[in-house]
Amino acid sequence: MRARFGRTMVAAIAAWSLTASGVAQEEDPHAACVSMGWVPREILERPLELRAGSGNSLDTATSSSAEALAFYRQGMNYLHGYVWIEAARSFNQALRVDPAMALAYWGLSRTYSGLDDHDAALRSAQRAQELAARASPREQRRIELRLQQLAAIADLGNAGLHANYKQSIDKALAVDFDDVELWLIRGNAEEPTAAGRGQRGSVASIAFYGQVLRLAPDNAAAHHYLIHSYETIGQIDRALEHGEAYARLSPAIPHAHHMWGHDLRRVGRIDEAIAAFNRTNDLENAYYERERIPVELDWHHVHNLDLLATSYEHKGQMLTAESLLRQAVAVVPLTEYQEYNQKSLTVFLLGRQRWREAVTTAKALSNAKGAATRVVGHALSGHAQLGLRRPDAARAALAAAQRELEQVPTLTAGISVNRTAVLPYVDALRAELLLREGKIADGEALLKDVQKRLRALPGPDAWTQALFRLDAFARTARDVGAWDLAEYTARQMLEHDAAYGGSHLALALVARQRGDVDLTRTEASAARNYWHDADRNLRELAELHALESVSRGT
Repeated sequence: MRARFGRTMVAAIAAWSLTASGVAQEEDPHAACVSMGWVPREILERPLELRAGSGNSLDTATSSSAEALAFYRQGMNYLHGYVWIEAARSFNQALRVDPAMALAYWGLSRTYSGLDDHDAALRSAQRAQELAARASPREQRRIELRLQQLAAIADLGNAGLHANYKQSIDKALAVDFDDVELWLIRGNAEEPTAAGRGQRGSVASIAFYGQVLRLAPDNAAAHHYLIHSYETIGQIDRALEHGEAYARLSPAIPHAHHMWGHDLRRVGRIDEAIAAFNRTNDLENAYYERERIPVELDWHHVHNLDLLATSYEHKGQMLTAESLLRQAVAVVPLTEYQEYNQKSLTVFLLGRQRWREAVTTAKALSNAKGAATRVVGHALSGHAQLGLRRPDAARAALAAAQRELEQVPTLTAGISVNRTAVLPYVDALRAELLLREGKIADGEALLKDVQKRLRALPGPDAWTQALFRLDAFARTARDVGAWDLAEYTARQMLEHDAAYGGSHLALALVARQRGDVDLTRTEASAARNYWHDADRNLRELAELHALESVSRGT
């Protein structure tokens, strides 16, 4: 079983949840120690009602009960929306009504994979297999495919097992050509590993999800996975179309509104993105209160706070951004993904040049449970030390980051963090050290390569972090007088996000140094336009004022 975060916290939450739900702990003295992934079993097995707005699955499953089928379909909607807790509750509710429903166990198996609990996923798939004799041949083929997928996940680097799994899906599709769910699974399988669940698709996966929409127009799950796939290949306008559809078809799913927010911000519609992220936040907070779910158990909450906060940072509203980032850091991380996302506060403090505070928050990251988070913590600490003019401490931080890097896996399942994601942070620190040591050519070459790699990382978190890291790199280049690098970085920022005031400010500062008054004026004006409702004391506004004074000749 994969290593889990926060076992003590999970046990404490389980004990709390038993009391909160009115279940006496004496009824099951071991319940507080039992969890599925990072979520206590008691929460995943709580009864629930049928709800509207989670999606539109019409998948069929053999059952003696129409009610069980309805809960099964609700579970599928939540599964496709990555709402793991409610997916598990829905499948478990279906099994209360019909204990012999094989596909409900199949759905539970997929849910437990979402919760990073391979053993529970395997047990559920095996239980589905035990019940498969009562199911249809189509369902039996799905269950066998699930067992094959789990074998490939257990040996994640085995390309042969992954290829065989895809071939088996193709054979099943030749028989069950109209099986919408099977086409969704086939699209998932086009991700880099057999553990794919819709978040890392690309060109190849798009064709399979497109077939789903031909078979079932406006299928919510297909729209969701197409958003991710189009984001991966940089087709943001197409992703935006599917984002609007997914939010419309699954209005009760927080992630649906969040996904639309991803791409609204990518096309410069920042206020609409903030509205989408706030809608997500409101849905989540209402859900935690209504269902008595501790916020720590929802992998998605910190992620949404992160993108909401950085959207305000994008607008220059730093007070609101910092408040939200500190809310995110206050959530006890029970997963590596939650923990890794907490780096955003340190990146923010570095951007504000609050070096001592950044050292403090980076220290917390460098003492984290996950190796990937520790690597980034050391790397960001090194940048802060350079800001404090402590090159020896920065070199020590680089050495620590390099040591920890060896503990980060090169291949991971789901959205776990791999070495490719963290290595640019290490190399960025190395590049800044080279630049500040006067080795401009070497530092410039390395930092250009880092920029390319950061911009290529998939996912909305990585896209946002790349923008603010580029901003820091541009400032470093100006500090050391590497104006060619400063201009290159400014143009990378504009290519990455032309709707960010900082991108235009970076180029305006280069233009002033080059003596290009017209470009200085144009870019400064653009920056001011994008920061029209920024905090009054935003440091960059003072820089803009100075630029505008120069361009006016005053």
